[in-house]
Amino acid sequence: MRRPGRFIRTHPGLTTGLCLLAALVLFGVFGRLFVNAAEARPLSAMARLHPCLRYPFGTDDWGRNLFAVMVVGVPMTLRIGVLAGIIGLGIGVLLGFLAGYLRGPVDAVIRGTVDTLLTVPGLVVLVSIASTIKENINLGVMALVVAALSWMYPTRTIRAQVLSLRDRAYVQVAKLNGMSSLRIIRVELLPNMLPYLAASFVGAIASAVLATVYLEALGLGPQNLPTVGMTIYWAMSSGSLIRGLWWWWATPIAFLIVLFVAMFLVAAGMDAVIHPKLRRQG
Repeated sequence: MRRPGRFIRTHPGLTTGLCLLAALVLFGVFGRLFVNAAEARPLSAMARLHPCLRYPFGTDDWGRNLFAVMVVGVPMTLRIGVLAGIIGLGIGVLLGFLAGYLRGPVDAVIRGTVDTLLTVPGLVVLVSIASTIKENINLGVMALVVAALSWMYPTRTIRAQVLSLRDRAYVQVAKLNGMSSLRIIRVELLPNMLPYLAASFVGAIASAVLATVYLEALGLGPQNLPTVGMTIYWAMSSGSLIRGLWWWWATPIAFLIVLFVAMFLVAAGMDAVIHPKLRRQG
């Protein structure tokens, strides 16, 4: 019991962020026990209701129970973010390690490609891609669209980290022992990079969720799925703000605020764990 208590006292921000993320996950898992997921679909026109005991988050113009919409939509949004984060960070890890360790022509090609693509407005490209395949978009396709431009920054930062590690003494000893480049990357470099990669993964998920919500708020997401971003889109397109239907747009925004605060606290807390000097200076 003393160790968890010490960890909480030492890393209060990280603990709070993890608790908020756990609360969002549990909300999606156990929320289905208290609400019928079918109520997240349009039921009848002009059946909106203010928040009440039966409908804690109210309903929208199509009679959808917004509590049910969030129970179904929050896990969907998290799923897109996690999948896009895995794909984007996975590509970034592969290219970053190759560029940082092998150097030479491989590094020049990867670095040049990344530097060129980073000058392109990412959101404009994402909007163009999403609008082209709008009719056939689903959760998997949405994740791929977001991941298409989410690997460049991880590639650059991971390359920089590998460059700082490749000349360490233990790497040189591994080379003298005849270890192959692939084995050195897998056995010597990757384990030392795991804390940094974990923090990068949290940031990749947050960026992916933000890009997803941005596209969906423009109506470029899966039209028939009650994701958080699409809920904001339907609220905006229906004029909920000027009509005083505050619960329609406030509910998904509140969930997004909780999600991004949690992501920020986790990323900052993990950074403090990786770099304890920053925590002592704070």
